[in-house]
Amino acid sequence: MTEVLLVLTTLPDRASANTLAARLVEENLAACVNILAPCESVYRWRDVVETATEIPLLIKTAHTRYPALEAAVQALHPYEVPELIALPVTHGLAAYLDWVDASVTMPSFTPPAIA
Repeated sequence: MTEVLLVLTTLPDRASANTLAARLVEENLAACVNILAPCESVYRWRDVVETATEIPLLIKTAHTRYPALEAAVQALHPYEVPELIALPVTHGLAAYLDWVDASVTMPSFTPPAIA
C-alpha cells in the first residue's frame, strides 16, 4: 500500500481556496481537498507579528505525488511563502487509503508558463 499524506495549507480567501482545491483534484495531485471554515492566524512575517483570516485546506495525496503537489501549490498559491506541511497517515480504512492512491496515480502536474 502506498503511503498516504495529509497536506495542510491556508489561503487568504474562499475563492483562491476553491481554485487551488479544484486544480489539485483536476490534476490528480489530490484525491480530495477539504476546504474548512475561516480561521484567524497569528504569525511573524518580516519581523512583524501579523494576523489574518485564512481558509485552511486538508489535502489527501500519496507520498509519491508530493513533489508534483508541492510544485503546483508553489505555482498557484497567492502567498510568497505558502504554508505547506505534509503529515504521514499512519492508520486509516484500507479501502479509503487505496482510493486515495488510485485517485492520484495519473499524469503529473505541469506548472503554467511564466509570462
